[in-house]
Amino acid sequence: NWYTSKFYKIENIESMGNGGCRMRIIPLDEGSRKNILEDLLKRDPNQYSQYADTVSAIVERVKKDKDEALFSYTLQFDKAEISAENVRVSQAEIEEAREKVDPKLLAVMEKSMENIREYHQRQVRQSWFSSKPDGTILGQKITALESVGVYVPGGKAAYPSTVLMNIIPAKVAGVERIVMVTPPGKDGKVNPVTLTAAYLAGVTEVYKVGGAQAIAAMAFGTESVPRVNKIVGPGNIFVALAKKAVYGHVSIDSIAGPSEILVLADETANPRYVAADLLSQAEHDELASAILVTTSMELARAVSAEVDKLVKTLSRREILEKSLENYGYLLVARSLDEAIETANEIASEHLEIVTKNPFEVMTKIRNAGAIFIGPYSSEPLGDYFAGPNHVLPTNGTAKFFSPLGVDDYVKKSSIIYYSKEALEAVHTEIEAFAESEQLTAHANSIRVRFSGEGQ
Repeated sequence: NWYTSKFYKIENIESMGNGGCRMRIIPLDEGSRKNILEDLLKRDPNQYSQYADTVSAIVERVKKDKDEALFSYTLQFDKAEISAENVRVSQAEIEEAREKVDPKLLAVMEKSMENIREYHQRQVRQSWFSSKPDGTILGQKITALESVGVYVPGGKAAYPSTVLMNIIPAKVAGVERIVMVTPPGKDGKVNPVTLTAAYLAGVTEVYKVGGAQAIAAMAFGTESVPRVNKIVGPGNIFVALAKKAVYGHVSIDSIAGPSEILVLADETANPRYVAADLLSQAEHDELASAILVTTSMELARAVSAEVDKLVKTLSRREILEKSLENYGYLLVARSLDEAIETANEIASEHLEIVTKNPFEVMTKIRNAGAIFIGPYSSEPLGDYFAGPNHVLPTNGTAKFFSPLGVDDYVKKSSIIYYSKEALEAVHTEIEAFAESEQLTAHANSIRVRFSGEGQ
């Protein structure tokens, strides 16, 4: 057995050390891969059905009672007294917030904004038309959405990077009205960094409401909060389930799950860098996933030891330890091909490739939200600065979803034009096709143009 050879001798699973945070080292085979995939799927927001009835009740009440319900829930959940007079952030509050932001942070945000804007401008697509000599013109018309609602988490933490990532692509796409909602503090104010980032990015208006009630307000409209065409942005399980509940009344970006990172590495990787990158995502929350898939047992052991050292120095130690205990894995593969296959199966939100030939490996990756190549392309580079969007598919949905981008803020219309001569050349074929489906009115709609009657 490969795993019990002299060079790679290992117990079935190496687990937590003496009171430390030693990550589990697991030999990779069909059984272990299946178990890990099933374990990761438990983090899917759709698994938390026990909250669905609560969310449904909130959504229905806001739909029915509008502002009265919205302000009542804000007082109940956020302990803030919000009314029609103060729910919208004023110009004075914007100016006050900007004065409170550290100028150095402001300068960094402005550089980040420029990178994000430049990257997303390359995603812009134009309407197109194609004409033929027979008198047909076909095409596609690209139109920006008229309005978008951006949800931004509140509380003690501020996430200006998420504000920029959601608003800037909407501006680039040409959305006219960009509405942001975020929970207020008990003092009825919005975090100054969050508010400043929103107005730097180009938000139209900001409302001091959060939770499932804010999603319902944007989906159906209240006396104070306008209805929008699409809702984007992350949030807790109540926000995620509320977005699911209103889908169809409005469009949404996705149902986001907990954050995750997968590092694909061989013996050339620096174990301290790998450990640091795994922890960068594990600190988000106790459901975050941090996985190394490697061909090197020595690297797996070294990364485990480095994780032990680093966790003790970091501020969110308790969350880190829980996250790694729940969903932290060091997987040792027989070959690089097996490691790549596993990465494609897991389809991680963030994928780092730290191998001898990372660009070659990258060509074999089919499923990942964002791909970071080489030892100096650490995941936080994508979170804050590089330019590509950090709103990414989670929980295996990278198999069919893409990162948030300009396409999420536009819609497409098909264009069809046929001259009389062009239609006449094919009308009998269209009529036959329609009649084969027993849709005689369809056939007749074509036939009347060449029947001689009414011409």
